[in-house]
Amino acid sequence: MSSPLITWRPRLTVRLRLTLSYAGLLVVAGGVMACILWLVFRIVPNYPFIAANPRDERPAPTRGEILDLTVKLSAYAIGFLAIVGLVGGWFLAGRMLKPLQEITAAAQRASTGALDHRIGLTGIRDEFTDLSDTFDAMLDRLQASFDQYRRFAANASHELRTPHAVMKTMLDVAQADPEHQDVPELVKRLAETNQRGIDIVEALLSLAALNNREVELDPLDLSAIVRTALPVLTSEARAAGITVETALAESVVEGNEILLHQLVTNLVQNAIRHNLGPGGSVTLALSPGRLIVRNTGPVLDPTQVHTFVEPFAKDRYGAGHGLGLALVARIVETHHGTLDLTANPNGGLTATVTLPSAELVSD
Repeated sequence: MSSPLITWRPRLTVRLRLTLSYAGLLVVAGGVMACILWLVFRIVPNYPFIAANPRDERPAPTRGEILDLTVKLSAYAIGFLAIVGLVGGWFLAGRMLKPLQEITAAAQRASTGALDHRIGLTGIRDEFTDLSDTFDAMLDRLQASFDQYRRFAANASHELRTPHAVMKTMLDVAQADPEHQDVPELVKRLAETNQRGIDIVEALLSLAALNNREVELDPLDLSAIVRTALPVLTSEARAAGITVETALAESVVEGNEILLHQLVTNLVQNAIRHNLGPGGSVTLALSPGRLIVRNTGPVLDPTQVHTFVEPFAKDRYGAGHGLGLALVARIVETHHGTLDLTANPNGGLTATVTLPSAELVSD
């Protein structure tokens, strides 16, 4: 069986092409100058020259001799320029392309999964330093994204495994001693645990949906959306012994009604469930382009509140599956707004959502 024919093709590197370009440019420039010089001597009259000094016995060169000498010296000069262009161009191209080699080495390391290396080119600001800074910034974002993904995957697997493990434990206990089981209580606990798993899956699907599609935004009255969501939220707060105070002004923003309803619901539910319990309070204030939700609660570490928007993030006082604020942050990002979380000095959290304002178009 014959082996396949392997064809070899020379690899013209950028350094080699630049070197050939430098040398070619010098040769062309030298050739042009030689041609100009040759043309100049062509207009010299074709008759024997007479030495300016009659006592000089050396014969004066003729035009033909001058042209021959010009051609010969020009050939030597062009050859010298070609050598200088090749040698000098090779070293000059290597020096100019050294930053590109560092960027290539960093890209090769990144392709293997090592994202901790940074190029950090210094010196004169040029296209290579701009490319280096852009590449370093890209590596920073990639490393942050991969770190967040690893935390998300670890937490998601844990959170999704927990409800199933709890249900399996309850069922194993019930099977081991079926005669002494409180069946209504067992069914209630199984339903609550199952609902927790459903909530986690639905929240994950909502996050995935927001990450994979564009959302159409229309001018909406945010105060109307807040008033629509309040009855259910105040009912939950009342059951937990928490008072809800509102100060609503008209606020027209560019948004999606379903997503903004989810945003308001998640923020207020987070404020209710991460509260002091009976006797706590939640304050909801709405002004043009801004929604503020403030709650009482345990004293939080101001340096840690920014992590609450990460999926499955939980402060040590909280409960839930840790996807509420993550979904809020993604909704705000989808609406081209900002979300600011601030730990209150006396305890609790203040969430401030700023959205682009708009004007309602009357029919």
